[in-house]
Formats: sequence, structure tokens, C-alpha cells
Amino acid sequence: MSASGKIRVLIVDDSALVRKILSLGLGKDPKIEVVGQAGDPYRARDLIVELHPDVITLDVEMPRMDGVTFLKRFMPVMPIPTVVISSLTQAGKRITLEALEAGAVDVIAKPTVGITDNLPVMLEDICERVKAAASVNVSHFVRKDVTYAVEPVQASLGETTDRLIAIGASTGGVPALADIMPAFPADAPGILIVQHMPAGFTTTFAERLNSSCRMQAKEAEEGDRVLPGRILIAPGSFKHMKLVRSGGEYRITLVDGAPVNFSRPSVDVLFESVAQHAGSNAAAALLTGMGKDGAAGLLAIRQAGGRTFAQDEATSIVFGMPRAARELGAAEMMLPLGKIPAALVTAAQSVRAQGGGTTNRAANNRGTP
Repeated sequence: MSASGKIRVLIVDDSALVRKILSLGLGKDPKIEVVGQAGDPYRARDLIVELHPDVITLDVEMPRMDGVTFLKRFMPVMPIPTVVISSLTQAGKRITLEALEAGAVDVIAKPTVGITDNLPVMLEDICERVKAAASVNVSHFVRKDVTYAVEPVQASLGETTDRLIAIGASTGGVPALADIMPAFPADAPGILIVQHMPAGFTTTFAERLNSSCRMQAKEAEEGDRVLPGRILIAPGSFKHMKLVRSGGEYRITLVDGAPVNFSRPSVDVLFESVAQHAGSNAAAALLTGMGKDGAAGLLAIRQAGGRTFAQDEATSIVFGMPRAARELGAAEMMLPLGKIPAALVTAAQSVRAQGGGTTNRAANNRGTP
């Protein structure tokens, strides 16, 4: 930070108009100082070395080198919290998702039309997200003292919908999920995921997981059934994802509602519905993320008799959400990222070994630590 305590920001965008709007808007925030602007990654590289900014805002589609390639080059050498501000073109969705996997801490959708009118309206939100990004410890992307090795998971869990796994994540969750989801066996219990992402990105993220996992992954749709071997990812949209029970089946419903913990979809909303309808048939984990979304819901699952875990501080990009879970007593264990898949599957196996559990059993266990 500067001597005045302000967050020093470098703006990287090939559009002079966008650079001007961002510079004026960010500069109005008393906690932010724009220290430089670059129209391409090569100029940005020089300014990073010269200025040592606290945060970088980065466009994706630029001349000479795209933003993702640039991010992959500078993050291992000079890890700096980076907020991607990109137009949501169909091609851009995939490459911007790659930016999250490469270390970007946030993604903001740049308006595709009406930049002059629409981008200034977004600047209050952009300022808040830049300030939040400044607190993210991106050194995890290059640290050598932390192992992210994922432990092998035993398969052969059997065919039933009585058990399920729920996972919540935010900042840093994209690379975390990309690391651990391939470890789940093809016949693992159905997995429900809320990852804080903008609208339009979760479809591409689901496709990427589907191509790398033994389970089948898809963006959740209204009425989807929770089945062994299936991963359902809450769509980044204006709806929350909830679990409901229909007879002997678990299904997904997408519901309207105000943001919860500044998030929609919210991890808390999903977890609380899991506590209500699955109870002791559920195992859940809260991963890296800013804020506290999911902590209260994880506690509800634990009190309903479900098994609960949270990512430890050493392997979290941002320890906010797991810390909140720990402080509430919501997580029965804090685990390194690589141990979470095996813990979740083992927890599900133990539920089955105890007889599978029912909704009544879940109700009887509510309030149990």
C-alpha cells in the first residue's frame, strides 16, 4: 500500500476509454490510488516491476498477448491479487474461467454495449471488489511449502440416493475444486456445489469439470435429481439452489430471493436446505472463500446429524469462510484441501454402514454436536 494507506491499483486494458472510466471511478474511492495504466501486457509487465501495485485489474482480450497468458506468466513470479474485468462473450467465458484457475481472485462482467453509460454505474461494486481483492493472499499460487496432493478415494459405494455431499466455495474455489473433484469415484454420492461465480461462467465451469472428473458434472436445472455419480453446480444467476425431497428422491429447485451474505446463489441457502431435507444422510465441506457464507448452514448440517468439514488455513487461498465455520463450531474437522474428498466419501460410507438414515433420524439428531 502507499504511504497514505491507500490500495495501489494498476489498470490493464487495451481500451483507452475503459482505462479512463476505471481510473476516474477507482480514483474517487478514498481508499484506492490508481498508480498506472497499461494498454497491453508488455507495458503492464514493465509497470508491475516499476510500481509494485497492490491490485491489478486485467482485461482478457488484448493485443500481443491475452490476459490469461499474461496472468500465468506474472503470477508465479510476482503474485499480485488480480481482478479480471472482461466482456462476457461466449468465447470470453471459457478464457476468463481459465483466468480464475490461473489465479485471478475475482471476475467482473464488463458491459458488452454502452460502456460509457453502463460501466460507470458498476464502479461502486468494482471499488468494493478491488478493496476485497487487496486482502487476498495469492502467494498460495506459488508457495512450495504447502502440498495439495489429493488422497485416493475408495469407490464402490452402491446405488442409492439416501446420501449426498454438499460443497461450498468462493474466492480460490475454482482451482480448489479443479484439484479435488477428479478424486471422487464414478459412483460417489451425488454432489451439490455452490461456487460464487457470475452468471454465464458456471456452465463452462461444469463442462470443464465434466471433462476431468470420473463423475458426470452439469450446471443444475430446476427439478434435477440428485444421483450417485452426478455433480450439480448451482448456476451463477439471480436464483438460489435448494435441495428438496420428493418421496424417496432428492431433487434440486432454483428459487428467487435476495442475496444472502452478499451472495446469490448462497452456500448458506443450499446447506440449510440440505440440513432440513437430508440431515444425517449428508456430508458437507466449506472451502476457501471471502466472508462467512456457508458457515451457519454447515452448522445446521452438523446439528442435523450430518458430517461436516472445512478447508484448513494453510491450503486456503482466503480463509474467511472456513474461519467463520471454525469459530461457529460448524466443522467437526479442519482439513487440508487434498484430504477433503476422502473425508467426504468416508463420511458417506459411514452413514451407509450405520443403516442409511432417514428424515426422521435426521430430525432426531438435530441439535447434536
